Amino acid sequence: MSVFQSAREQWLAQPRKDLLAGTVVALALIPEAIAFSIIAGVDPAVGLYASFVIAVTIAFVGGRPAMISAATGAMALLMVTLVRDHGLEYLFAASILTGVFQIGVGILKLGRYIKFVSSSVMTGFVNSLAILIFMAQLPELIGMGWQTYGLVAAGLAVIYGLPRLTKAVPSALVAIVLLSGFVMWSGMDVRTVGDMGEMPSTFPMFHIPMVPLTWETFAIIAPVAATLAFVGLLESLLTANLLDDITDTPSDKDRETRGQGIANIAAGFFGGMAGCAMIGQSIINVTSGARGRLSTLWAGLFLLFLILVLQDWVARIPMAALVAVMIMVSIGTFNWNSVLKLRTMPFQSSVVMLATTITVVLTHDLSKGVVLGVILSAIFFMRKVGKTVVVEEVEAPEGELKYRVSGNLFFASADVFAASFEHHGHPTVVEIDMSNAHLWDVTGVVAVDKVVFRYRRQGARVVVSGMNLAAQTLVTKLGRHEKEHLPTGAGAH
Repeated sequence: MSVFQSAREQWLAQPRKDLLAGTVVALALIPEAIAFSIIAGVDPAVGLYASFVIAVTIAFVGGRPAMISAATGAMALLMVTLVRDHGLEYLFAASILTGVFQIGVGILKLGRYIKFVSSSVMTGFVNSLAILIFMAQLPELIGMGWQTYGLVAAGLAVIYGLPRLTKAVPSALVAIVLLSGFVMWSGMDVRTVGDMGEMPSTFPMFHIPMVPLTWETFAIIAPVAATLAFVGLLESLLTANLLDDITDTPSDKDRETRGQGIANIAAGFFGGMAGCAMIGQSIINVTSGARGRLSTLWAGLFLLFLILVLQDWVARIPMAALVAVMIMVSIGTFNWNSVLKLRTMPFQSSVVMLATTITVVLTHDLSKGVVLGVILSAIFFMRKVGKTVVVEEVEAPEGELKYRVSGNLFFASADVFAASFEHHGHPTVVEIDMSNAHLWDVTGVVAVDKVVFRYRRQGARVVVSGMNLAAQTLVTKLGRHEKEHLPTGAGAH
């Protein structure tokens, strides 16, 4: 496929669906961007400008078409201390440095290693986000009165009922329009978007952060920027993985990593805070039919149009309509099958999934849950692989011992390997055949040394045979048994 054909496929394959989906996303972005600004302790304009700039930028430079990136709660939580102690200008500088770090990760092509995140961690990540999305709606429901509950119920009825009649228009968009029209017509006193905070009235302007260009400034913003870069990339790449599965299309993780960095640098220079992919809005986008970059671009552009031109109308949208949309997202995001199959799933997979989900929900920190899940997956994997090394004693002449080793010898299996040589007596020759084994690291080399020296102390001549070239190179470089000989030993291999 030529570059022109690829660009056309990503931008203009289905413009109508992309524009309609982007419209829904833009409406859903406003209250979230304002809420995240409040969490970070900054003016609502900071979150709204960031959402506009990041969405528009990532549409061009991102690696996952139809994914929505903007200001997010996960990132906002990490900014609170910096804003409180040093002010808004340092936040802009930290956002720019966050982008620089992310571009560096992209240049090193580390984004592709997201594939090492197991499906159990992914399921836990998705389930925890679904729960957090639902929990974020509770303040808009608890104690709000029957009118709000009625509007949310009506919104859900439209969202789930309209697709049975027609899928020409996203049902979420229809729900927002109908509920907004009803509230305006009836004069119902319910909480609206305007109650979330005042929206900006001017275009975002280019602005160089007013901070001293010193090592002291770098020392202040670098730890925050590094954390933002890590959390942002983690959430973005996992969301990209999820959308890959939903849409059955691939994405370029390294390009996405660089794109997130470019978008955050742009946000920092235009009065916004660093952001990343938004799983809720991304799910809204693809479930509304979007598949191309046009949907992401239009979401950003229409967001700016809404807050600058139609802000009086937008301010009158009932929060209940957007709550209904986000509840739909929460229900659709949660992997219900993972709960139904808990008893039939492997125990270790269930532990990883539940640990990831519970940690994220309790800490409201995606990175902690995912990192814990990855660590648990690695531990379980190493325990499983560590048991795959097999040492068999095979027939040999009188006074000799012969062993055949199969599997992988590394730090997780070294103890099992060493403990397998427990033959009693005083053999004169011991042969260890490693033709079907592979030695991976220095711990494996130490295990081989340990076994060889054990038999040499008994006066045996030890022959280690069949090592492949890589293993032999490692032994020659790091092993002791080829270089050191006990005074009472009969020889070495």
